[in-house]
Amino acid sequence: MIDLQTFDVKLLIYALVFLGVLLASDGISQLLFRQESQGDARNRRMKMIQRGASSEQILQLLRDPAMSGTEKKGGPVLQFRRLLIQAGVTISPLLAVIAIIFFSMMVFVVASQFLVLELALAASAAATLILPVFVLIAMKEARLGKLTNQLPDALDLMSRGLKVGHPVAVTVANVAKDMRDPIGTEFGIIQDQINYGDDVATAFHDFAQRVATEDANYLAVSIGIQHGTGGNLSKILNVLSQVIRDRHTMRKKIKAISAEGRLSGIILTALPIFIYTTIELSSPSFYGDVRGDPIFPIFAAAIGGLVLLQGLILYRLVKFKF
Repeated sequence: MIDLQTFDVKLLIYALVFLGVLLASDGISQLLFRQESQGDARNRRMKMIQRGASSEQILQLLRDPAMSGTEKKGGPVLQFRRLLIQAGVTISPLLAVIAIIFFSMMVFVVASQFLVLELALAASAAATLILPVFVLIAMKEARLGKLTNQLPDALDLMSRGLKVGHPVAVTVANVAKDMRDPIGTEFGIIQDQINYGDDVATAFHDFAQRVATEDANYLAVSIGIQHGTGGNLSKILNVLSQVIRDRHTMRKKIKAISAEGRLSGIILTALPIFIYTTIELSSPSFYGDVRGDPIFPIFAAAIGGLVLLQGLILYRLVKFKF
């Protein structure tokens, strides 16, 4: 029989803290990735129509001032809102900030069990300021990369619909209905804007501002020119789709050709750090005997700067803009 008096209370506290962090992280993930169904969005719009809202007020559901051209260079708040939109996070910025603060508090509670108070505060501050931004940037890049890969198929679907005589609004609705997110959601917003009174050029211009990719800008400019001057939109979309596919193929070829150089850059940059760490762990006295010398910090700073400089040079050598 287990003697409760000899049971380590600290282990119980650690287990409870781990369980609390696990439950809190699961709750935050459910909050961050909550999606609004079509029925919820439709009911919200219908309630505004019932209250006598104008088309411009209804369109504010679909537009965010953080993505407007007049506020392209805003402060940190607008930049954060823009990052949330491009990352596909559906909650409000206030709830996102609350979730980040709550996560920082959890990090502080856990870190205070192992570190001194100052280091625990520094860890929680780093978790608040750095980690959420990196996570949102990674989500944004993943979402935009997936959307860019889906865009040629969406343009082909629109082109086929236009060839058989469907209007642009119907072809946009077909993309929103038949293709998966994120392109389905973005074209659903375009469809709603057209249905509520925006012209096609404006809707695709807003789409290009939300997505902020080169391919989306090409699409918005092409549709804007065609909307103003006329022409065969089906052929324009077909050519644009092929151009985007060719650019993707060229991008993959460049990455394949430069893969050896990029790997060499990573190895050459990480090798000095790996050697220093290995020596410190295996033979602490190797550098410990000379660490008190007044020249040691100068040489250490010079070596660290040279390692950083060669890493930046190698990065620039293998980075291609395409």
